Amino acid sequence: MIEIDGSHKEGGGALLRVSTALSALTGKKFRIRNIRAGRPKPGMMMQHLNAVLAIGKISNAQITGLETGSTQMEFVPGKLKGGQFQVDVQTAGSSPLILQALMIPAIFTPEGVEITIRGGTDVRWAPSVDYLTNVTIPTLKTMGASVDLKLLRRGHYPRGGGLLKANIKPVKKIKNLNIHKLEVDVIKGISHSTKLPRHVAIRQADSAQKTLHSAGYDAEIEIESETDALGPGSGLVLWSEFKGRNIPRVGASSLGKPGKPAETVGREAANEILSCISQGAALDRYMGDQIIPYLAIAGSSSVKMEKLTNHTLTNIYAAEKFTDCHFHITGSLGEVAVIEVE
Repeated sequence: MIEIDGSHKEGGGALLRVSTALSALTGKKFRIRNIRAGRPKPGMMMQHLNAVLAIGKISNAQITGLETGSTQMEFVPGKLKGGQFQVDVQTAGSSPLILQALMIPAIFTPEGVEITIRGGTDVRWAPSVDYLTNVTIPTLKTMGASVDLKLLRRGHYPRGGGLLKANIKPVKKIKNLNIHKLEVDVIKGISHSTKLPRHVAIRQADSAQKTLHSAGYDAEIEIESETDALGPGSGLVLWSEFKGRNIPRVGASSLGKPGKPAETVGREAANEILSCISQGAALDRYMGDQIIPYLAIAGSSSVKMEKLTNHTLTNIYAAEKFTDCHFHITGSLGEVAVIEVE
């Protein structure tokens, strides 16, 4: 039985999700205590419970302690299976975070997985659905994974109600990843508004484009204005591309909120991606922690990320618990770092 201390490093929900995903994949049972001990409200929330439940379904797992507020859980996985599944977070909890965890074992199921998730698609402290679609999934594609993600309806805090559907195709193994240098010739993006005037999304995009153009980058930002949502919200996601080559990308985002000018949203996202690009690293800080479980699975990899975070160190802690891999880090917390795995 593998023992996981949920208070390790950042002490958030990522350790629970990644540990559960790797447990399902490797078939190794584990016990976790102090779940989300580093958060103002410790214990599982609905989005964490639903992530574990979804992974449990595709791994025929026996689970104890699976309830909201629980600070400990035991997970005993069975054999991986695919199929069609539905998840309803019942709050504005992040749907992309659930999918992010589920993908790790789901790509190795014999039949693949088709899943529909209802919850928040664009919420604070989590990757947006546009980031997953345009940064996470293309990066995983370079390793051989195949995930098709469709946004059916956006969901913002506090109403949620967003819908996304993912089709995860099975693979036998994934490739290692060796990439350090970032290559960029255009920055693309999606600026959206739901149940708000269309000009909100336009102003976000215009502000971002002005900032990016002044820094010497071409920018292509799509405008989305949606009325089929439970509540109002807006946001902007930007990502880098290098035409003609399928290589990992870096991304950045900003969300609107009452009283926050649309122009501020645009500038925030633009300045974040410019700061990331200036480091010259192949992966941004968010993809840097998301890629850790896949590097552990693939082995013999080396990547350069724009900022080493406690999220990355937390995921490395989990990865080394469940696999035979060993990670080596060159760089300090909060700085550019090279992550090697063997």
